[in-house]
Amino acid sequence: MATRRGLLLACLLAVTSPLATVASGPAECRILRCNSDFVASSTAAHTAWEQCAALRAYAHCTHATARACRGDLAYHSARHGIDDLMAQHNCSRDGPTAPTPPHGRNRVAADWGRADPGVCSYSPPEGERDIVYRHCGLFGDPHLRTFMDDFQTCKVEGAWPLVDNPYLSVQVTNIPVVPGSSATATNKLTIIFKEYAECTDVKMYQAETDSLPPAFVDGSKNGGPRDTTGSLRISELVPGRHVEIQARFIATTLVVRQIGRYLTFAVRAPAAVTASGVGDTNGGGLQLCLNGCPTSERIRENDYRELLSRAEQRAQRSRAGGGGGGFEPAGFTADFARAKCKERLHVEDLYFHSCVFDLLTTGDLNFTQAAYSAFEDVKTLSPDKDRIHIYRGTSDPTLGSAAPGRPRGVTGPVPLTLAILAIYCSVRASLL
Repeated sequence: MATRRGLLLACLLAVTSPLATVASGPAECRILRCNSDFVASSTAAHTAWEQCAALRAYAHCTHATARACRGDLAYHSARHGIDDLMAQHNCSRDGPTAPTPPHGRNRVAADWGRADPGVCSYSPPEGERDIVYRHCGLFGDPHLRTFMDDFQTCKVEGAWPLVDNPYLSVQVTNIPVVPGSSATATNKLTIIFKEYAECTDVKMYQAETDSLPPAFVDGSKNGGPRDTTGSLRISELVPGRHVEIQARFIATTLVVRQIGRYLTFAVRAPAAVTASGVGDTNGGGLQLCLNGCPTSERIRENDYRELLSRAEQRAQRSRAGGGGGGFEPAGFTADFARAKCKERLHVEDLYFHSCVFDLLTTGDLNFTQAAYSAFEDVKTLSPDKDRIHIYRGTSDPTLGSAAPGRPRGVTGPVPLTLAILAIYCSVRASLL
């Protein structure tokens, strides 16, 4: 194995020498640069993991210059050599890549202002030019927008996993908002970043009502001793109210907020990360962000009617002067709830109608801000700015034509995203 690697490096050193430049093919073909970068990275690699990172970077570099190098012998030799070495080292096609070696004394890394980010910068899988992102959000009573842009309203009382893959786990705990009602909201959130090579130690972040700390559980704000390039960091944007976590080694952003007495959550991550670890037998297991809420936990039309009927009864009692005593929330009429939600959410999409639903079922005006913040997060994190708003039909007479629920399969984004995921899984399976 060492001999074959040495032969390839020797060949690459030969074709990167000044004498080879004359026969390097068209000027725009950058295979010589790819070869020299790999020689530098591979020579500096001391572990199998570092060698794989160097090979992945080499593969991405050659893929990027493939069109210009179509008839170049050095290019085709490099492609065959990459496949051979990846097989020898049992390297996966996706994962962190080695950094591009500096080509000048004053090279400065753009990522977060840190020099030389190392192997902990995420690159798209082989065959993809750009990273394909997915977004998931949970807010309010609670309303869930999955990675596949499926919008649901759920009960899910107790602890439930939102995300669970080889890199990251997120779990929420939901409690009833109003005694006797099936509507719940999030009062606790646990995020675990799993140990990953030289990028991060195991890190846990935990938030609950009135405790939104600006650091991980161990008091640190980064990935620990392994994190020498800023691949994981936490930032407090609004003390006690808004925290963001950036995980560069998986190109993932997480947003946690406290609004009123409850928490909201949003995440943006590459499709390859959200689909990682998904087996053929269980389809990814119980991950709300990936597969949605179990059917038995979704609030359906009959549930809506019952919850909204209780809201109307409270409103009638309030108007009659016998307003909800004890634990019973204030009664809002549908017109009042719509007017309050319209102040923050001007488009009557599912975020607007979720806001109306939450005000009617809880009598808590903080849910207006929760829906608005969730919408602001999706505007920031959504990979498709043209599909920020979601509209779905329903027969519910109170919420009009766009009550929260499952999307229509014909015109919604689900078929396209499922197709992309299927293509990715097929390609990945062929490479392993």
